[in-house]
Amino acid sequence: MKAPRVTDTTLRDGSHAMKHRFTREQVERIVRALDAAGVPVIEVAHGDGLAGSSIQYGFSSTPEMELIETACRAARRAKIAVLLLPGIGTRRELREAAARGVQVVRIATHCTEADISAQHFGLAKELGLEAVGFLMMAHMRPPEFLAEQAALMESYGADCVYIVDSAGAMLPADVAARVRALKERLSIQVGFHAHNNLGLAIGNTLAAIEAGADQVDGCLRGLGAGAGNAPTELIAAVLDRLGINPGLDVFALMDAAEYIVAPIMPYQPIPDRDAITIGYAGVYSTFLLHARHIAAKFGLDPREILVELGRRQAVAGQEDWILDVAIDLVRAKQQAP
Repeated sequence: MKAPRVTDTTLRDGSHAMKHRFTREQVERIVRALDAAGVPVIEVAHGDGLAGSSIQYGFSSTPEMELIETACRAARRAKIAVLLLPGIGTRRELREAAARGVQVVRIATHCTEADISAQHFGLAKELGLEAVGFLMMAHMRPPEFLAEQAALMESYGADCVYIVDSAGAMLPADVAARVRALKERLSIQVGFHAHNNLGLAIGNTLAAIEAGADQVDGCLRGLGAGAGNAPTELIAAVLDRLGINPGLDVFALMDAAEYIVAPIMPYQPIPDRDAITIGYAGVYSTFLLHARHIAAKFGLDPREILVELGRRQAVAGQEDWILDVAIDLVRAKQQAP
């Protein structure tokens, strides 16, 4: 195994858990701590990426460009990265982020929609940015399919493509198979982004590294959406034990997690009942609230709806909505002897 590059996403994925309330002071303290601990890339943005601050995704308490500029000024060695979801973020926001000092953009699409990212990769390269592709909800499609989608991103100019376990639904074997498929198909680097819904964020990250992943992600104290991400301080400790530490100060990251991030966290992300359900069902976390509302109307357990929805979404071309699933479940119960 070789030492991977570690990107910390506390200030982006953690924005979900923080309800997008990070302040400039918090960003500066966290960036300085990560930078001093040797983390080479630090992602800063609204949880849903550039231009995510909205009524649909939740308003940021501080404009994201101010947070990005604060991060760029605070970093001495680390590169500052942003996330961009085509359809939310636009060329305008990407140009502004680059002007504020961003050096890396991570362009994220659903794992079946890499073709919508071409112009965004093109602009990233025009701006001289490192461009990383994110294939989200990657558990939903087989390795060979994902490799073809990743190849599209490579053709658009990606420097690396990530397998992203958005729902925390993968097992180590799932991760390894997908990373290997991309390594065999691409001439660029491959990354992996874990979520902890099934308690496997660290195990899956190790499986990715064993399969050849060049880059992996973490968040201090696991601060991220749902059950959180692989804790950066744990990644550092495990890599050090394996003898492949890429230059991370394990104690400094432990202290940053304990004394800087933990005191500002509204809660500690854990695999609770809801998070486990999302990972077990393999659906995106935004479906949870809708499933609860509809389940209450039909007298169902929301877990039944989510599991069935995940089963249907795993079948190519079948994209039923929650209400359709609930109606079918009720009918099935009525017809049961």
